[in-house]
Amino acid sequence: MARGGWREFETGPLARDRPAAIRPAAQQRVRVQRSSRGRGGKTITTITGVELPAAQLKVLAKTLKIATGTGGTVQGDVIELQGDQVQKALEQLTALGYRPRRAGG
Repeated sequence: MARGGWREFETGPLARDRPAAIRPAAQQRVRVQRSSRGRGGKTITTITGVELPAAQLKVLAKTLKIATGTGGTVQGDVIELQGDQVQKALEQLTALGYRPRRAGG
């Protein structure tokens, strides 16, 4: 099979119209971790493993930011919250039907 080239069935209009298979919230492997790597000593909370389309992921991030009272962003498929918000994020995700786990140390 040739690599590269045009593959309309994977990236074209047909791929955009097809809904992605998303597991229910309780079956997703959501991890919440505190990190300060590469941020000049500033601590953030990262949430990974949430399987949602980009628009819904931003809505979830907004909900978490309001619940924790902090700022944050979505970088790809990772939600980042400012500060050490691990416990609050775990509680909020549990209330939303996810089964999050604390990751890291």
